[in-house]
Amino acid sequence: MTPALAGIRIFPIKALDALVLDECALLPGGALAGDRRLAMLDREAHYVNGKRHPGVHRIRARYSKAADRVTLSAPDHPARDFALDADLGALAEWLSGALGQPIRLACDDEGGFPDDRKASGPTVVSTASIEEVARWFPEIDAQSVRRRFRANLEIGGVPPFWEDRLYGPAGTTVAFRIGAATLGGTNPCQRCPVPPRDPDTGEILSGFQKRFSDRRRETLPAWAEASRFDHFYRFTVNTVAPGQGERVLRVGDPIAL
Repeated sequence: MTPALAGIRIFPIKALDALVLDECALLPGGALAGDRRLAMLDREAHYVNGKRHPGVHRIRARYSKAADRVTLSAPDHPARDFALDADLGALAEWLSGALGQPIRLACDDEGGFPDDRKASGPTVVSTASIEEVARWFPEIDAQSVRRRFRANLEIGGVPPFWEDRLYGPAGTTVAFRIGAATLGGTNPCQRCPVPPRDPDTGEILSGFQKRFSDRRRETLPAWAEASRFDHFYRFTVNTVAPGQGERVLRVGDPIAL
């Protein structure tokens, strides 16, 4: 099997649903174009997400392929279509009503609002890893695992946890190529309280974090840099990808260390 890019997902509004793409440009700072470009903020300028507001999980977002429009819907709240440039005021008003609290939207076209500011490139996981994690949890399927962990890039043609090759000791990066673009893996991503929550309802799957951590410890591959695991609630790989010029990632691109 040959490693290749099997999927691209961006999240135009941080904490809401993904947009699946066949190709996406890397911005000069390293983020995927359009990824987490908008963020919902509360009165104290804190992010509004599934960690702090379970109602976020009940909002469905469906984007145009150009990521310039979104249709939002939620239980007991009428669906509505918005332009993601011209209608930000109306969009914030709709979100405020759906979540029952004042929401304002922040926008960053240059780098978005990544979870890890030090490693702001796309997050990476393999299809086989997603399928392996789904086997640990008979209650959920592989698509639910994708939605819970929200990785940007999915690698096919590799065994489970192949992506653990993409980081080394603390303070180092591991260079790898996707097509013509070079990225650097930095660390296994520390997970937050969101993955235990059902992506549609916010209901918490009891014992998720412990079961995941136990199985991750048991299945950690020999090629993983064990010193990066102060705990085993880590999954997917954070990256950096600064650079200039046209850099477009496409599904099917070969991947090589």
